[in-house]
Amino acid sequence: MITQSVLYGKKIYLRQAEMTDCTERYVDWLNDPEVNQYLETRWSDQNLESIKTFVKSQRENDHSLLFAIVLMENNLHIGNIKIGPINSHYNHADISYFIGEKDQWHKGIATEAIQLICQFGFEQLLLHRIEAGAYEAAVGSWRALEKCGFVREGVFRQQVRLNGNYMNVYRYGLLKDEWQSGVIKGESAI
Repeated sequence: MITQSVLYGKKIYLRQAEMTDCTERYVDWLNDPEVNQYLETRWSDQNLESIKTFVKSQRENDHSLLFAIVLMENNLHIGNIKIGPINSHYNHADISYFIGEKDQWHKGIATEAIQLICQFGFEQLLLHRIEAGAYEAAVGSWRALEKCGFVREGVFRQQVRLNGNYMNVYRYGLLKDEWQSGVIKGESAI
């Protein structure tokens, strides 16, 4: 079972997503075409029940952990970041994230959340590698990954469709020793 933690940053903290996070505001995020344009949840209508089912399944999952991204100043839940599935044989995991509150975009929140989840993954879960993907058009997402030291390792050509057009997906990876080098050099924001 994965250890539950609260991860504190400068502007945000991450805590395990709770059933009380399942609100109409959360539903609105996932049904907003601007918020969900790079999320696979956009392919189906989201409602309170579907969100509750997802959060419950993540809380019961031994190979994944869903964190709420919460603003430090007012304890407002503004998005999520997930680490998993976690492969314990090879010590690697995937991360995925979104910021639902659009007034919090372009403020470095995703970068800080990625840094916190990487610290958790490498220090507490003892991972060797963390991976992520980003649509080519999701510039903010892949720039946040690159700011955190992730290396673009591949391009899945025309793997997804957005607004009727096929587009590339970038795949990123970060190794524990690369992350440690960044921390030692003072490049981590944590």
